[in-house]
Parts: sequence; C-alpha cells; structure tokens
Amino acid sequence: MALKECTKKEEANSYELVVSVDGETFEKAINKVYKQQVKKINVQGFRKGKAPRRIIERMYGTEVFYEDAMQECYPDALYDAAEEAGVKIVAVESLEAVEAGKEGFAFKAQVVVYPTIEIDNYKGIEIEKKSTEVTDDLIDEEIEKVRERNSRLVPAEDRAAENGDTVVIDFEGFVDGEAFEGGKSEDFNLALGSGSFIPGFEDQIIGHKAGEEFSIFVTFPEDYQAEELKGAEAEFKIVLHEVKVKELPEVDDEFVQDVSEKETLEEYKEELRETVGARLKEESEKDVDDQITEKLIGLVEGDIPEAMFDNQTNDMIKDFEMRLRAQGMDMQTYMSYMGMDINALKGMYRDEAEKRVTLRLALETIAKKENIEVTEADLEDEYSKMAETYKMEVEKVKKAVPADSLSEDIKVRKALELVKNSAVIK
Repeated sequence: MALKECTKKEEANSYELVVSVDGETFEKAINKVYKQQVKKINVQGFRKGKAPRRIIERMYGTEVFYEDAMQECYPDALYDAAEEAGVKIVAVESLEAVEAGKEGFAFKAQVVVYPTIEIDNYKGIEIEKKSTEVTDDLIDEEIEKVRERNSRLVPAEDRAAENGDTVVIDFEGFVDGEAFEGGKSEDFNLALGSGSFIPGFEDQIIGHKAGEEFSIFVTFPEDYQAEELKGAEAEFKIVLHEVKVKELPEVDDEFVQDVSEKETLEEYKEELRETVGARLKEESEKDVDDQITEKLIGLVEGDIPEAMFDNQTNDMIKDFEMRLRAQGMDMQTYMSYMGMDINALKGMYRDEAEKRVTLRLALETIAKKENIEVTEADLEDEYSKMAETYKMEVEKVKKAVPADSLSEDIKVRKALELVKNSAVIK
C-alpha cells in the first residue's frame, strides 16, 4: 500500500489522497471475502458453501469479490497513506475506486484532516478570583434555605389568595365550550407564582377567597405541546377550596436541634461557616478553571473542521445514551418524553462540544510548543490510578487503553497545569 498523490483542496483542512493497494494485499482481501461469502452461494454440482473460488469467478466474473475486498482494504490503506502524507484524518467525505485488477487497485479519498492552529500569550493570563469570604449575610441566606425546606403550609386566615400562596382547586378547561382531554383535575395543589401553569392562569386566581367558584380565561402558547391547543383560547372553571400560606420555623436553639446535630444557634452558625467556606473555595477554584478555559479558547487562531465538532457531539450523545441505559431508559423513549428529535438533542450538546474540541486543540498546541514530555513513570502512575478507579488489574487497563493515547491525555493535562501555574490571579 502506498500514497500516490496528496493534494490540498481549496477548503480549509481538506485533502484528496490517491492511494494504491498492491496485488498481494488485494489478493488476500479477495480470498477473505470469498471465504466469508461462499457459505451463502449455491453452485450446481457442489455442496452449498463448497464451490471453489475460480468456479464462482467464472460464473459471475472475475470482479465479483472486488467491491467487498476493496472495503476490506480501505481502512488500513487510508491510515497508512495519511501517515505517509503527514496528516491526521478527522473524517472521510468520499471514497472512489479509480482502477482495479489482479495487480491491485487504486482509489481516491476526499478527507478532512486535523487542523494546524496557533495560540500565543497563554502564559500570564489574568484571572479575577471570586471572593471566598464567609459573611454574616451568607450565613443568614443558608439558614433561610433551611427554614424554607422545613416550612409547612397552614390555612390562611380569612383573606384572598396572594402571590406565593398555595391554593387547593378543582378546575376544568373548555375550548369553544367543549371540555378537552387533560384539562381537568380535583383537589389540585397549585403554588401561585410558580409558573407551572400556562401564562395568566395563576394570576387570575390571585384575589379570590376559599369557597369561591369562578372562571378564568387564558390563551395557550403557540408552541404548546398539544397540537390541538396551540394558540387556542380557553375557559377554565375553578372551584377554590382552600388558601394556604407558608409558615417558617423560628430560628432558635430548638430549630437548630431539629435540623442539625448542634445544640445552639451559635454552634450551628460556626458549622455553617466551615461548610460555606469550603463550598466557596471549591466554587472559586472552579471559576478560575472556567476563566482560564474561556480565555484559552479565545486565543485560538485557525480553522477547525466542523467534522471535529460533529464527532465530539456524537461522542457526547453516545455517553449520554449509555447513562440512560444504566437507568433503564432508551434514547428513543427519552426523546419522545422530552418532545425532541435527534437534531434537537445534538443542539443541546453542540456548544459544549465546540468548547471541548477547541480547548483540546489549544492544549495540544501548547504541549508541542513547550516540548512537554511524558515519562514512563507518568504512564505507570496514570495506569495505576485508572486501575484503582475502575477496580481492574493494571495489565488489563494497559490492554484497554493504548499508551500513545494516554500519553496525549497526560500532555494535555500538563499543558493546562502550565497555563494555570503561570496565570496572574487577582
């Protein structure tokens, strides 16, 4: 197998490769295809699957196995040709055989290749670090969250419903005087202001008292999930049974003993200072990482093939699909439940995929510019960590994860550490 020609196309990162496959390699592929397909071929005078290759070729032509044999040869031939040309293939846009015979065959491949990008000024990136100071206001906010979680609903005194109340209602919806499916419920608890119903529904309950019966009028959104209700004007008949108000517990030692293992409010506040401080530190460190990532992405110069973003998006969707299966759900059921198709799903992941690809390219380029090396000790350490994480033997991990691939990942990680260590954090 050999590269005959490598031509750069006008489009960025696009090449045409002309590749030849020698006769010996082609013959081996033909023989392999013959052995796979002969089992299904009936030839008079021979038992099924026992007809000699020469007989089949005499009956159907010497080229009968050529196409499938070429398919066998394409991956290795294309990989070898790309390596010879000094390019890394991202995607294959087309393959076309140009000649074939006993002496071998040649084909043209239109390919998208790994880009060459530039990145400068990645050292000394300026970062604004978020404050990790634990203020009294933050402690009060944490206590308020705990109060909210431990609140209860009690009947409101003789007054009309207000925003923030919870009402217990019966309702039934009508369009053009006809009740519609899914538009009826009894003793439904609705938090006013939650936005859980269509616009205007909750607002029109405000001001009414328990025991009242009344109608409200709304218009369904144009993008409503039920086709027959999109943009429809509807009347809902309401019976308001009860108005409930949220009651929060008093903040005292008794409250502290109910929600924690502490005895006094002061002890509880000290505990909160520790937990809030640890959280702020973690959030601050993550924010530093996020800022560095965003700034590195902004420094990248060069054309990145769309195919790389597509590949990353597809990989992320495959990972998501695996997580769904682990939870007992398949992708089709999930998309049906969410009312989306595969294009919408890809759209969900697209931005993140572009960031991941661009960041990876940035760090790979930095690793090259800085001559970052990976030692055997680095590899052994990483394999040991992976073995511990996945509860596997180190040798099995080595077989599953090629050293070359792992080495590239370590280089990228070292490049990121280099950038972080040189950053100017204010």
